[in-house]
Amino acid sequence: MKLSFTTLGCPEWPLDKIIASAVEYGFDAIDFRGLTGEMNIYKLPEFSESVQKTLSQITDAGLHVSCFSSSVHLFSEENFEKNIQEITEFSKLCSIFGTRYIRVFGGKIGDVNRDTAVQRVITHVSEMAKIAKAHGVKLLIETHDDWIACADMKTVMEQVDTEAVGVLWDVHHPYRMVGEQPEDSWSVLGQWIEYTHVKDSRAGENGGEDFQYCLTGEGDIPLKAIYQLLIREGYQGYFTLEWEKKWHPELDNPEIAFPQYVQYMRKLASEVTV
Repeated sequence: MKLSFTTLGCPEWPLDKIIASAVEYGFDAIDFRGLTGEMNIYKLPEFSESVQKTLSQITDAGLHVSCFSSSVHLFSEENFEKNIQEITEFSKLCSIFGTRYIRVFGGKIGDVNRDTAVQRVITHVSEMAKIAKAHGVKLLIETHDDWIACADMKTVMEQVDTEAVGVLWDVHHPYRMVGEQPEDSWSVLGQWIEYTHVKDSRAGENGGEDFQYCLTGEGDIPLKAIYQLLIREGYQGYFTLEWEKKWHPELDNPEIAFPQYVQYMRKLASEVTV
């Protein structure tokens, strides 16, 4: 089992503390989603003029960078050029760090017809994927926002270069938001899933988006069944904790959530037989 975490969970930590804590808690890798307030981390010294020092710090600690999580929303017309630049910069970082993946979002489509939205996303991701592919990188579209349901994601994946575009399965959102069973998510998207985000929550009275995030294993997301499914199907990717502390400051601090996640997942791995 390979464990990673997104830096969304420790938005105030400097790089040194992120690396030291990853080692202390028993993670294998780091998924960079911002650093000390800057989401486009390639703008920071640590990932520009001092990038080789950062690479050495991470590799000397025995860690990897599992993914660079971008802010790119594929549907957006007005931000297309900015998104192209973002993918270009993250692709360069992937080349330096030996990182295979960049996370992207499908984005909110508003009142646009779904067929029109699908074609726009396909057009945009195909252009960005050419850049990523030239650097040996793959773009992963996350099951998020208006692309949570497996059927909606499938319509995109069937029409793109799957050597350069894959799926990031946020195992929480399809189950919680649209009531999709994990087996259905996998049966439709499994051939393209190469990375996962893991988080847990408790359902509210109104269902759907009425829920409360909680520590891993303390909610009602069927994480054990999802893990069993992934292992049974031969999944080899990371299990990445997405602790959304930056967006939900009321959540427990990373000093609590991060080691608890590692302990839960390592115990799960020791218990599950396929």
